[in-house]
Amino acid sequence: MSNPATWPNLPKRVKSRFISVNGLRMHILEAHLDDGNTKAPLVLLLHGFPELAYSWRKVIGPLADAAFHVVAPDLRAVGRTTSTGNPEGHNVEYSDSLEPFRMTNMVKDIVALCYALGYDSVAAVVGHDFGSAVAAYCALIRPDLFKSVVLMSAPFPGAPQIKSEPLLPTVGGVDATWQKVTDGLREKNPPKKHYMVYYSTPEAAQDMDQPPSGLQAFFRGYYHVKSADWKGNSEPPPHALPTNDVVDAMAASLPHYYVMPLEATMPTAVDSLGPSLGETEWLTDAELAVYVEEYGRTGFQGGLNWYRNRTGTGRQDDVALFFGKHIEVPAMFLSGALDWGIYQAPGATEAMRRKVCPKMGEDDFVLIEGASHWVQQEKGAEVAQELLRFLKKVL
Repeated sequence: MSNPATWPNLPKRVKSRFISVNGLRMHILEAHLDDGNTKAPLVLLLHGFPELAYSWRKVIGPLADAAFHVVAPDLRAVGRTTSTGNPEGHNVEYSDSLEPFRMTNMVKDIVALCYALGYDSVAAVVGHDFGSAVAAYCALIRPDLFKSVVLMSAPFPGAPQIKSEPLLPTVGGVDATWQKVTDGLREKNPPKKHYMVYYSTPEAAQDMDQPPSGLQAFFRGYYHVKSADWKGNSEPPPHALPTNDVVDAMAASLPHYYVMPLEATMPTAVDSLGPSLGETEWLTDAELAVYVEEYGRTGFQGGLNWYRNRTGTGRQDDVALFFGKHIEVPAMFLSGALDWGIYQAPGATEAMRRKVCPKMGEDDFVLIEGASHWVQQEKGAEVAQELLRFLKKVL
């Protein structure tokens, strides 16, 4: 394995180390001012899928320069984070238990990390993509520990409703709500499927571990089509979807990396959207090689298991306990202006702003121009600036 110290464009002061938390040998990237003040306010940066702690390379330095102790972990079963009983790591299998990937346990990972670092107060927990959901539940469940929260690219509509019907399995083990979406999309002409349901199948990891054009080409294409570089994210631009006909709205509006052709794999769905560009300013070939190496070693199943707990029957009943609870701490939402993720779940953004995050100010719903889903990589300086503005206001 390569030494993180050699990873391109990672600030020199950023250190890589391992820390034992909640049954994990968790890998973290860490930085703070070299002034002996190791109890500077703590900021945690939680990545999404398929990303790594390394995805925060453009943000860690500016936050550390502003006198914060910044820690970005590789989340459970991704990158160099492994179980403590298996320090060399192994590819997570589809047949492995999903219990460790329940949201309450992933929150427990982050709570344990805070205390292992010697903190009983966190200035901000910042999450992108799936990490946004983890950050949201951190703030929802432990407002005494997490003093503010920043949700990026994935709005948080609140904990799911407690179900009154028995938790019976349906076709493929998919939750009844997701089954309705699946059935509705399948009936379209041409028939389609939702990417989260696809991510929950045994085939998804196999397709992505060994894409036809190779892992480097797949990553380049996947990052390209979900960035501002792909014209499909601006023609038409992302917009709110109606909530009365959710399936119709998804099928008509969302690009193929969200609502896929029925027979497509993720690699073929991405390929069908057009050729990816070569090396970009925001993601060089050298930077891309870090993702190729890390996911090439671990495979994708660990991260895909995060989604299986979103779609599987009864898998969210652990967080349903918090249905109706609001996030009590100051909150910000930040995304690229061309990110369809803001609107992929109709009504989620409105629920977050109007109900779930009552301390999210009007100036704390921030859409950064010239960026799409990978906003902290596409526009790292602008993201760091907005984070520092928010932190200055709330601390």
